Amino acid sequence: MIVVEDTTGPNGPHPVLAVTGLAREARLAAGPGVATVGAGGNPERLRDLLMGRRGPGCRAVMSIGIAGGLDPDLAPGDVVVATGVSAGGVRHPAHGDVVAALARRLADAPARVVQADLVGVEAAVLSPHAKAVLRAETGAAAVDMESHVAAAFAEAHGLPFCAVRVVCDPADRALPAAIAKALKPDGEPDLLAVLAALARRSATLGGLVRLARDSSAAFESLGRCRALLGVGLGVPDLGELLRDVA
Repeated sequence: MIVVEDTTGPNGPHPVLAVTGLAREARLAAGPGVATVGAGGNPERLRDLLMGRRGPGCRAVMSIGIAGGLDPDLAPGDVVVATGVSAGGVRHPAHGDVVAALARRLADAPARVVQADLVGVEAAVLSPHAKAVLRAETGAAAVDMESHVAAAFAEAHGLPFCAVRVVCDPADRALPAAIAKALKPDGEPDLLAVLAALARRSATLGGLVRLARDSSAAFESLGRCRALLGVGLGVPDLGELLRDVA
């Protein structure tokens, strides 16, 4: 479990809630005006953590981290500012004013930044074929395992939702199943599971090297985006348009 609270800063007692999967994502997202929550790439655990909060305790919800690419034009490190997220045939729109504000903040990012939909899934999408099918079904640019959970939580509490996701494994790259599952509940990588996958030959050294290269590009880009977003992850205070349901 990852829960890091910071209720200080210019936005008063209510921070922006950053929803992540990996511990490294949570560490990058944390800062003034931000509270983070993550569940190690487990959507059901994430739902439980969110339900366990004493009221939402936030003014907005942002899904932030890395993602799998579905748009074949996107490369590792490219950034998706979500216009919405779909899952199970339901689409949750992102707040238009927040999307515009985030796009302005990221205008100077060295990576390519696009505004497009995400799709949320309950299990990692591993093969290029599966990614292509998901792209054809939803039109989404990228896929992750937290954004749909974050969006549903925001909608349930009448809060604005937004997402910033950076492409890690591109649309034409397979993700080894054993590696996708090699996470501890707190979102830290399980190195013993990685070594076991290599020993069983369910993952190859070449595949790990490619994934490490893609991951490095994605996290470098995510770090630059985080610096540009600034306090409260760059989410504007929408005043009376927001309500915080206890």
